[in-house]
Amino acid sequence: MKTAKYATRIAAAAAVTVCAAACEDWLDMPSETKYDSSSIFISPEKAEMAVLGAYASAYHNDLNYRLMSGSDECRSTETNSKYTLAQYEHDASNVPDGVYTTMYTTIERANSCIKGISSMDTENPKVAQLLGEAYAIRAWAYFNAVRFWGDVPFQLLPTIDADTYELPRYPRDEIYDQCVKDLQTAVDLLPWKDVSGVASERFSKNAALGILARVALHAAGYSLRWDLSVTPYTGAQLAKRPDVARITELYTIARDACKRVMDEGGHELLANYDQLYRDLATKKYNKETIWEFGMFGASQTDKSPGYTSGTTMPANTIYSKSGPLVAPMPTLYFDYDSLDQRRDVSLCNIPVALEEGALVARMSNYASVKIGKYRVTWKANNEYGDGRTNINMPLLRYSDILLMFAEAENELSGAPTAAAVKAYEDVRTRAFGGNADLTGSTPGDKQGFFEALVKERKLELCFEGAALRRTDLVRWGIHYETLRAEADKMIRLGNATGEYANIWGYASYKPMVMDKLEHPAIAIPAYQYYRDKPAPADSAALANDGYAIVDLCRGFFTTDDKTTLNDWVVEFFSGVTKNKTELMPFSNAMMNDNPMIRNQQHPGY
Repeated sequence: MKTAKYATRIAAAAAVTVCAAACEDWLDMPSETKYDSSSIFISPEKAEMAVLGAYASAYHNDLNYRLMSGSDECRSTETNSKYTLAQYEHDASNVPDGVYTTMYTTIERANSCIKGISSMDTENPKVAQLLGEAYAIRAWAYFNAVRFWGDVPFQLLPTIDADTYELPRYPRDEIYDQCVKDLQTAVDLLPWKDVSGVASERFSKNAALGILARVALHAAGYSLRWDLSVTPYTGAQLAKRPDVARITELYTIARDACKRVMDEGGHELLANYDQLYRDLATKKYNKETIWEFGMFGASQTDKSPGYTSGTTMPANTIYSKSGPLVAPMPTLYFDYDSLDQRRDVSLCNIPVALEEGALVARMSNYASVKIGKYRVTWKANNEYGDGRTNINMPLLRYSDILLMFAEAENELSGAPTAAAVKAYEDVRTRAFGGNADLTGSTPGDKQGFFEALVKERKLELCFEGAALRRTDLVRWGIHYETLRAEADKMIRLGNATGEYANIWGYASYKPMVMDKLEHPAIAIPAYQYYRDKPAPADSAALANDGYAIVDLCRGFFTTDDKTTLNDWVVEFFSGVTKNKTELMPFSNAMMNDNPMIRNQQHPGY
């Protein structure tokens, strides 16, 4: 079989990966066996195996790890090249390329599936569904490549049919438009989720519509642009595409796609926010999560959500080991209202350690809060052992549909319509347990409503959607400004000034023994908060009653007298540069593997 490089290290020809399908966890322990297209696209059953092989590479661990940090919601806790990436002090020598390479593997597999399945009886509903999935998978993969790297190599044919294996950069607007077209084709071919007969890890019409809206909003938004016809590249500027009519059309596509999902009626917001993530941890489906990714099993080396992006858990316990390497921005805790149920679900203040043979959770300080959505204590078992947490990643939820609808409607109408306000307020009201009186007022002007949506998407969707926040900030045209403002907020938080002048300095609490799977705990409540540390006599009395005391601000300082801020506080986003770091550069490996982009590095790198 003929093989060749395509864009990066893609050796595929007409090869496809076959995954063993199981009922509820159909991606469990995929086996990689290559088949010639002439022997696999001969029946719906074999074609389905090929499509599942395309799903297997459609997600990469860095989407919930290294590329998720470096936003106003998530930071790196490492001190190596991963930390450098989060600080935007990266270049061709240290930028990660795993997502790029994996997405092109997915594109090759999807191209092979589209070619092969198109030759079958597409009047067969099962065949049509598989073809729709292949189109949606290809669009998803190109979307991820473009939103992080901009103008990238582009090909719609399997490698074996291509005229060349080495491709130059291609204009991102045209790639985005192809993604929109692919997803519209997928929507026409795919059945609704409730009649599809497939699990939430696969594309349905609902999921394709949601990703169509997401892609359309990115395609209509800002991106770092320069003239591709003149090398070496210079003059990069953050701007929207010049075709104003197309921008309006894309916002309309996004709004209408969301409205179709809303009108279909198959999804709803769960009453309790924590139930979303308990279901992801226990492999249960619900009516809010529309599309999720899970790839597990003893043969899998990639660590799923909950390990690098979870809470702290030692090895060899009833839970999976987790060693988080990314964490929430400490300011995020204070962005939530104290009555917002999402705060203590999203931000976990209960790291766990072994103490005299028992697993004990103690209250963390502000600087040490971890991502709580993927905590291993909510799992039902430790089936695959340490390092393989078996927790699905939510890629699309109904609340995202509501917020995208509100955003597109606001853009098209020039002000928030009643429908946009309702969608936004539905998300807000659920966050406060259904009590609309606690949600505050909704802005009535376009800019105010947009700013409310920017904040609400952070509070609602943090750490989800495959590193979504980082590129959302870019498409809104506020990436640099938001990160610089966030760095300033960190200084004020560390010094307890400005809006953080009245934060609590200490808290007393009772440690919690973690002794069961599907643990009911969400957070450790404080018994009492203090401005200053309790006096020795008070401390002794608290200790006698089983309480411990935590210095909530300690992690921000290098000295006990709290006069010198830690370097990690004052150096946030030290390398962020407007009209440069909105996109990542090509890595050396990416350029070496494709001579056509070897001298086509991004401006500024």
